[in-house]
Amino acid sequence: MQHSPEQDREHVVTPLDPRMPMAPASIEETGLESSFLLRLAAKCAAEQDTITASHLADRMKLPKVLANVLIKELVKLAFLEARGLAGEDVRSDIRYALSLKGFEYAHAASRQSQYVGPAPVSLDAFCRQVNLQSIHDERVTQERLIESLEGLVLSPSLIEKLGPAMNSGRSILLYGPPGNGKTSIAERTSHLFRQAIWVPYAIEVGGHVISFYDEAVHQPVADAGAIFYPKADQRWIECRRPVIKTGGELTLDLLDLTFNEGPNVYEAPVHLKASGGVFIIDDFGRQQVAPQSLINRWIVPLERGYDFLTLHTGKKFKVPFDELVVFSTNIAPKDLSDEAGLRRLKYKIFVNTPSRDEYLKIFKSYARDTAIDVDDFELNLFYDRKYGSMLASCYHPKYLLDFVGSYCEFNRMPKIASLATLERAWEGVFTLE
Repeated sequence: MQHSPEQDREHVVTPLDPRMPMAPASIEETGLESSFLLRLAAKCAAEQDTITASHLADRMKLPKVLANVLIKELVKLAFLEARGLAGEDVRSDIRYALSLKGFEYAHAASRQSQYVGPAPVSLDAFCRQVNLQSIHDERVTQERLIESLEGLVLSPSLIEKLGPAMNSGRSILLYGPPGNGKTSIAERTSHLFRQAIWVPYAIEVGGHVISFYDEAVHQPVADAGAIFYPKADQRWIECRRPVIKTGGELTLDLLDLTFNEGPNVYEAPVHLKASGGVFIIDDFGRQQVAPQSLINRWIVPLERGYDFLTLHTGKKFKVPFDELVVFSTNIAPKDLSDEAGLRRLKYKIFVNTPSRDEYLKIFKSYARDTAIDVDDFELNLFYDRKYGSMLASCYHPKYLLDFVGSYCEFNRMPKIASLATLERAWEGVFTLE
């Protein structure tokens, strides 16, 4: 990780991250077979009429010196032909085009796998990198936890329980009555972890490509382009720790590799994409598969920190399971799993209904946000009438005030949460039975 003093003078840089993967200096250091890289280079060359070493390096995310090595080998095999300089300057890159024999080679490579893009990283390199940037290595402070929960009205006792659980990097079960902020608490974990991690575009296992980087879940560091990283391996993207949420759509199939037969490329499962981050299973128990089956699937990962995946050829391989797993449910834990299964969920945190003071605080906060005036006396009277025999819920104020706002707008009335408008909202929002 050495860089010259001249580079320090030319660039304002942050200290180098010792976890940052460094660019390979040779074909061997890529962790990939040269035959694999040659096939990938030929497929990249088939994308357009001519290529240069710079274009190939950018497409495969490899150093230009390695792109030149691959080009020279393809020329030696008569798969590429020189077509002159790319510009008038004698220092310009040479343009190359596939020969007829080269096109046949590229097409044969495409029949084997249609993947074209950044060169993948090896499975060993991926496992090493996940261990280097483990979520267990980042400590969550009380101040950061409180900051991440800003806007949520939670009891101090609940926050005290959340802190150690979030800091553990282990599994958490948030349970309790519906509508009291379990999902919101889980989602706020995206603000807890500040470290960046390095995510590969793809992983190579036994000659097969597993697509990994997902724009829908991996968020590149916003100012990455302004940071100078000498000799960084461009096959990795610096991203924030991912936070992936699934709900009722989660099935056991989504926890395994997805094989796309047409292009012969795999898609990494959702929990693997969450490596180094947070994986949220919302509405746990509402999935089509039994919750006991999901817990059984994860007994080894949750207990030992690794998982096994299987290629369509039958080859099994081990991958790290390094993430904070948060289960959120309104089903009683005893109805989700047996004691052995629940033991794998390390932290079990009950999220209760709001107290009277908490309910009123939530109500007034949302009223301010929606520019609805509140009559304190009538609000307290309304609370006494409705919640004498019914438990309050954190979501009630929003639903009631949304109705009040719409009702007042429709009737061209001042937006006031009076006893009358709240009574009407109650009838329009909640069922009688």
